[in-house]
Amino acid sequence: MIKTRPLILVTNDDGVSAPGIQSLIAIMAEIGDVVVVAPDKPQSAMGHAITINSTLYLNKISKEGDSIITYSCSGTPVDCVKLAVNEILKQKPDLCVSGINHGSNSSINVIYSGTMSAAVEAGIEGIPAIGFSLSDYDWNADFEPIQSYVKKICLEVLENGLTEGVILNVNFPKLKKESIKGIKICRQAKALWVEKFDKRKTPQGKDYYWLAGEFVNLDKGEDTDEWALDNGYVSIVPVQFDLTAYHSMQQLNNWKWNE
Repeated sequence: MIKTRPLILVTNDDGVSAPGIQSLIAIMAEIGDVVVVAPDKPQSAMGHAITINSTLYLNKISKEGDSIITYSCSGTPVDCVKLAVNEILKQKPDLCVSGINHGSNSSINVIYSGTMSAAVEAGIEGIPAIGFSLSDYDWNADFEPIQSYVKKICLEVLENGLTEGVILNVNFPKLKKESIKGIKICRQAKALWVEKFDKRKTPQGKDYYWLAGEFVNLDKGEDTDEWALDNGYVSIVPVQFDLTAYHSMQQLNNWKWNE
């Protein structure tokens, strides 16, 4: 049982004013003491980018006496976590939550996601971390149906902890609360984006491009995040930042490297 109010770091990639993070902040305030460090503008699909060639700025936007301390950051989601841990917080937080993202971060999208990269950065720092995403890209998406699930998942992590090096990628289907069937622990579906670029010309005749494409799920398994979302479940995928392909090491060791 959680006996004291935990310290919770909240961040995202849609920006500090996004409805998704505002919903997440309200839920976390029911659980613990909240510090928010989030980008001052949308930073979607930034992946694990960090700022090294320009300055970073922090702006405290909460008022004196507010129970929730909030900062906006000029950098990426990962920058937000690094600054929070190293410059703002006096102690390591008990939990870092990122989101709630406007749009899914299931399957291969976890690679590109700024939401998940912020959570991964917290995991690298040894902080239990969760990334939350809703399969609805609408800025005015309804987050109310998933609030109880967000709270439940966070309480479970605070109660039980996470395996070292593991971060949770949580995705919610776009459904009414009564239509959500429950939670499933899943693996990441094998899927990809089939890209295409919309090539256009400026009035001056210079070529430019808009990235477009189609998401294709190649995985027919019923234990994947994509299956869970398509069938009305909340998907939880445990992910890790150790990218070593351990299953391939034996094969590589059998090659004639030193002959």
